[in-house]
Amino acid sequence: MGDAHAEQMYREVMLKDPPEAATPFEVATLDFVFGQVWPRDGLSRRDRRLVTLTCVASADSPQPIEDHVYAALKSGDLPLEDMLEFILQLAVYSGWPKAAHCEGAIYRQWARIHEEQGEEPPPWPMLTNDVLGISDFEKRIFRGAQEFADVNLMPAPRPMSPYRHAGILNFVFGHVWQRGGLNRRERRIMTVASCAVDDSPTPLKTHVAASIHSGDLTKEEMDEIVLQFSAYYGFAKGEAFQVAADDAWAKMPLGNLDDWRRAAEATPWDVEPVVPFEMPA
Repeated sequence: MGDAHAEQMYREVMLKDPPEAATPFEVATLDFVFGQVWPRDGLSRRDRRLVTLTCVASADSPQPIEDHVYAALKSGDLPLEDMLEFILQLAVYSGWPKAAHCEGAIYRQWARIHEEQGEEPPPWPMLTNDVLGISDFEKRIFRGAQEFADVNLMPAPRPMSPYRHAGILNFVFGHVWQRGGLNRRERRIMTVASCAVDDSPTPLKTHVAASIHSGDLTKEEMDEIVLQFSAYYGFAKGEAFQVAADDAWAKMPLGNLDDWRRAAEATPWDVEPVVPFEMPA
């Protein structure tokens, strides 16, 4: 793909003209990232934005955060409500301070887009408490255990610590994974990228395996996520990510997971796991 094609892709993705490429980094950014990575098939533009935003937000990259938030909002690939859901998922898997900074960028770029159009920015949506899910804690924790089992393809942990009880069962799987705005596949895309950023070996293996074994992401899609991730967070970390994807594919279960899922969801802490593949250590 020639320079003209790379420049056009840059305009389509970033919604502005590319800067003059004067350094090796700038040349590679234009020729490789926009000339070869962004135009690839296998992931939608929205999917690639989810990976990219996860990377730049996790990297605490001030200007790239502003630039990619602006482009995602203005293009319509991620409307405001979806961007705000992105922030909550980011907070869980990459940390609350990083999410707070990125949400500030959304506020600034939302205002900028409307100012460019000569408009007053409309107010952000006000949320009501009914979107917070089940308020009965017994039911909420049990439902969180079911969601954990369905997302991770393994039984939920028993509520034996604040991290497991208040965090994992009550909030992360008792609420966040069940929210709208982003579907499960999109939440998986963000989560595997976050785990790769964080150098978290077991969560990376577990989430990559569950994403592929569940059928939510194909091996080809995961390979594309690894490439997009590597362009924005580094090929050294991308190597570990690719190893996790290859290992998950090699251990793809041969049978049907439905029977195990039904058992795990029915009695999430008491069932003995019928593991159809080798679970990560």
